[in-house]
Amino acid sequence: MKIEVKERPMKMVCCWMSAEEGQDKELMASLRPRFKEWKSKNYQPVVYISGTESLEEGMYMLMKRNYEELAKKQLAEEAVAGGIQTE
Repeated sequence: MKIEVKERPMKMVCCWMSAEEGQDKELMASLRPRFKEWKSKNYQPVVYISGTESLEEGMYMLMKRNYEELAKKQLAEEAVAGGIQTE
């Protein structure tokens, strides 16, 4: 496992793991207290786990999901600001 601290474009701590490490329940449990510590210092913990699927396809799907969630949030905020009731 490799841990990398980044300040830009946002404050985050990246944990790079092999597929085997990602399946290690004890290792993952040992990281949870560290996640809380990093979050208390305004760092976003991010875990990258190697897999067998296409990295390009996985990143595309992750970015797509994040943009969809952001769009939903913005629409909901606009609806509230405009006095429209949503689900």
